Amino acid sequence: MSFTLPDLPYAHDALAPHMSQETLEFHHDKHHNAYVVNGNKLFEGSGLEGQPLEEVVRQSYGKPALAGLFNNAAQHWNHIAFWQMMAPNGGGEPSGDLGQKISSDFGSYGNFREAFIQAGMTQFGSGWCWLVLAGGKLAVTKTPNGENPLVHGQTPLLGCDVWEHSYYIDFRNRRPDYLASFLDHLVNWEDVVQRLAQG
Repeated sequence: MSFTLPDLPYAHDALAPHMSQETLEFHHDKHHNAYVVNGNKLFEGSGLEGQPLEEVVRQSYGKPALAGLFNNAAQHWNHIAFWQMMAPNGGGEPSGDLGQKISSDFGSYGNFREAFIQAGMTQFGSGWCWLVLAGGKLAVTKTPNGENPLVHGQTPLLGCDVWEHSYYIDFRNRRPDYLASFLDHLVNWEDVVQRLAQG
């Protein structure tokens, strides 16, 4: 197995104005591609050849000799998911079973929204904030750098990249505004529903 950069599931300008064409060109075409290229170099001789990407992430985590592979493999997985977790005309409060579960586990969608934005704001430096399924309940978490919920035995349902390259072109240093825009205008709730059903 080798890492391959997937095409975006929409045009580079499809998420504008909430995520610009320029941001996606840099983020997908350059940053994500760098994880693919570097990951493939580190993959050879790792002992994990032939493993699916999720297993490469899990099995390389916490092993100093495989730290470089983990960083690139995890970011490759994170970004594949991230592109799918967004959609044109997305965002807002979900309905149906997912909406009910969010209300049940967080008290309200508003509580979830506040917790998600807070997690993203308080992730120091680079990293991610997540909606996860853990022990049958929804929870909000955050992880540093490329780390993701897979390595903690959780099911990632929704992730937002808070590395500066994901928002600085459009929002400069206004990370809270980026997080709010992500939830209000970009989230692909259908994708979240599918991940929840598989979790």
